[in-house]
Amino acid sequence: MHRTAATAALILLGIVASQQSGAAHMSDHASVSSEPFGKTAAGVPVRIYTLRNSKGMEARILDYGGTIVSLTAPDRSGQYADVVLGFDSLAGYLKANNPYFGAMIGRYGNRIARGRFVLDGVTHELATNNGPNSLHGGKVGFDKVVWKVTRSGISGQPELELSYLSKDGEEGYPGNLEVTARYTLAADNTLRLDYTAVTDKDTPVNLTQHSYFNLRGHGDILGHLLQIPASRFTPVDPTLIPLGELRSVVGTPFDFRQPTAIGARIDAHDEQLANGKGYDHNWVLDKAPGELGLVARLYDPETGRVLEVLSTEPGVQFYSGNFLDGSNIGKGGAPYGLHAGLALEPQHFPDSPNHPSFPSTILKPGETYRNTIIYKFSAR
Repeated sequence: MHRTAATAALILLGIVASQQSGAAHMSDHASVSSEPFGKTAAGVPVRIYTLRNSKGMEARILDYGGTIVSLTAPDRSGQYADVVLGFDSLAGYLKANNPYFGAMIGRYGNRIARGRFVLDGVTHELATNNGPNSLHGGKVGFDKVVWKVTRSGISGQPELELSYLSKDGEEGYPGNLEVTARYTLAADNTLRLDYTAVTDKDTPVNLTQHSYFNLRGHGDILGHLLQIPASRFTPVDPTLIPLGELRSVVGTPFDFRQPTAIGARIDAHDEQLANGKGYDHNWVLDKAPGELGLVARLYDPETGRVLEVLSTEPGVQFYSGNFLDGSNIGKGGAPYGLHAGLALEPQHFPDSPNHPSFPSTILKPGETYRNTIIYKFSAR
C-alpha cells in the first residue's frame, strides 16, 4: 500500500494521525488530544490522552496501565469537578504504595487464595503480593505495563482503544492472552469501557477498573449514599478470601438495597467489617448473568452528583478506602486519608478458580471474553 493510501486508511479508521503532536480533534466541540506524561523506570515513554465531550466533561487516561487519571462531572449547578483520586505525575503511579488509583486490573482482578489454582489438572503458582494471596494480577499486573494505543480519535464520539499481549506464563498464568480495552466518552456524560480478550490456552480472566471515586472531590466519602442491587454477598476470611458462601444481606451492615450512607454502619460490631477493616467485599448482583444492568448508584447530597455504575459482570467489589492513610499525596498536593475515596469494581467473584460453585472465570481458545463497564454521571 502506498504511504498516502495507508495514511488515508488510518484516518478512516479513526486513528489519530497526529499523536506525536497531541493535537486536538474537534467534532461538535468534542475532542481527543494527547501529550507526554513521563517515562517508566525502564525508559518507556508514557502518554496521557484527554477525551472531552461536547458538554465539557473530560476523561484523562494513561497508556500506562490504562489508568484513569482524572474524570470530571457536573454538580447540581452545572459546575464540573474531578471526582476520582490520582496523581499529578507518573512518579506517583510508579510508587510501590500506589493503591491501584484508576488502574485497569488483570489478568485476574481481586484475590486468588495462596496464589495457587488448579486448571486442567495442572497447578499454577502465582506471585503472592497481598499477604498469603495473589492480588490484581500479581506483582506486575496489567496496571503496571504500557499498553499499545490502537485507536484514538472521534468516531461518532471521543474514544481511546488500548491493547496488550499478556504472554503465556506471565505472572504464572497460562496462555497468550490478547486484551483490548476501549474507552468511549458519550455526550450524555457517560464513560464506557469495553474489554475483550482471546486466548490460546484455558486461563482465568477477570478484568475490572479500579477508580476511587469521591463525588465531592475532597474530604471523605462517608456521607455519600450508596445503593447496590444485591441480596447476597460473599463473606471472607481474615485474609479477604471468600468462604464459598453466598450470604444474605438482610439484617447486616451489607444491605445496600436502599440508598444508605456509607458511614451509617461502617463501624458496626460485625465480623465481616472487622475482616475488611470496613467494606472490602464482593456483592452478588441480583441481575441476570451477562445482562448489562445497574451495579451501584452513588449520590452525594452536598453537590447533587450522581454516579450510576452499570456492567455485565455478576458481582461488584465495594471498597471504602480503608487502607488510605495519608501517605499518598494526590493531585494538587492533597493527602488521601482514610475513606478519601471508594472503589466500585464490577467483577466475577474473588478466588473463583478455587470455587467451582462460583460463576466460571475460565476463558477457552475460540471464545471471546467480553466485559462492559459504564460510569454514568448526572446531578439532582
